Amino acid sequence: MTRLSESKTWLRQALPFLQWWPRVTVRTLRHDATSGLTGAMVVLPQAVAFATLAGLPPQYGLYAAMVPTIVAALFGSSWHLVSGPTTAISIVVFASVAPIAEPGSVDYVRLVLTLTFLTGLFQLAMGLARLGMLVNFISHTVIVAFTAGAALIIAASQAKNFFGIDIPRGAHFHEVIETLATRAGEINPYVTAVAVVTLLSGILAKRYLKKVPYMIVAMVVGSLVAAVINLELGTATTGIRTVGELEVGLPPLSLPDFSVAAIKNTVFSALVVTVLALTEAVSIARSIAVKSEQRIDGNQEFIGQGLSNLVGSFFSGYASSGSFNRSGVNYESGAQTPLAAVLSALFLLGIVLLVAPLAAWLPTAAMGAILFLVAWGLIDFHGIREIWVFSRAETTVFLVTFLGTLVELERGIFLGIITSLVFYLLRTS
Repeated sequence: MTRLSESKTWLRQALPFLQWWPRVTVRTLRHDATSGLTGAMVVLPQAVAFATLAGLPPQYGLYAAMVPTIVAALFGSSWHLVSGPTTAISIVVFASVAPIAEPGSVDYVRLVLTLTFLTGLFQLAMGLARLGMLVNFISHTVIVAFTAGAALIIAASQAKNFFGIDIPRGAHFHEVIETLATRAGEINPYVTAVAVVTLLSGILAKRYLKKVPYMIVAMVVGSLVAAVINLELGTATTGIRTVGELEVGLPPLSLPDFSVAAIKNTVFSALVVTVLALTEAVSIARSIAVKSEQRIDGNQEFIGQGLSNLVGSFFSGYASSGSFNRSGVNYESGAQTPLAAVLSALFLLGIVLLVAPLAAWLPTAAMGAILFLVAWGLIDFHGIREIWVFSRAETTVFLVTFLGTLVELERGIFLGIITSLVFYLLRTS
């Protein structure tokens, strides 16, 4: 009897979905289906925007919200965490791989898949080694500063789409500012008009149409305005480019580049993504668990995130993590079990098969405006003000992390962690 109970315990630890599966009933299934459909509607515009931000074809953001989401839900410990593409991970991916290969190219995609595979491998190893407690040593200030720096880099990366100016890929933040200042006379008024209308539509929709995903409203309005301008003046005159029709179906099988050169070029970036992704996922899971009164196993979350990225790299999904927006929507819309996240991925597949042709009308200027909105939402102004007012040491940590991120995003978070640990040791010695 003891051996049987031990084997059952081991099996429930290895397959954590066995712990919540008995809770699934007709009532919980109804709630989970509603939450899943809502989550699919929310992630659709986000996934396309995040893939563009990562330098990938738009459909890869949708792929990252399918198989990885399902695996993370089945093997994580949180009942409400929803994984998939995120803003911070996307900008790290772009900053890491863009200097090596042309964004959107076959080589670029394979290097991103290699980075995703290595990230999953590191995450899984840390989970199996029971290192979940390490997340507690990354201070909140470091995350606030890194996210703020990443937000500015996001905005800078989309400046060329927002203003219609040709800016070299991979340009640093200060180089983008210099280019905008010296070439302000080259701003395309038609492209900028579409971007501004999209931006204002998103702001108004977010404020007054709270039950409708504001990104979808902004994209529809921006697309209509661009279509009217192009119809009146012609694309040759306006210079308004569109994303193009999405070729989306079942996530295709893929193979990362396992050459020595590819691994050498992506291993350090994979460490950065590992730290950032695990911090995001565990922090989000714990913040929602406070409301749902659920106990989170940090080690199991590491394992779930690791498996989602490992498996995702073979199904055309790029590096993913827990999403605060989608997890919050999942909880608030009444999700009862992780089955809601699984259903959201399945609903997303059905939706994109219906709406994929419409992406041919989506202007890149509108995408740039959407990412401006995303970047603004990332900056925790209240948190920054508190850090600045109440602690000189934390202000120093913030500035080191923030400026380090603007100079070189990959190393900014590590500089912040080291600085934070130095002050911690000084206080406790």
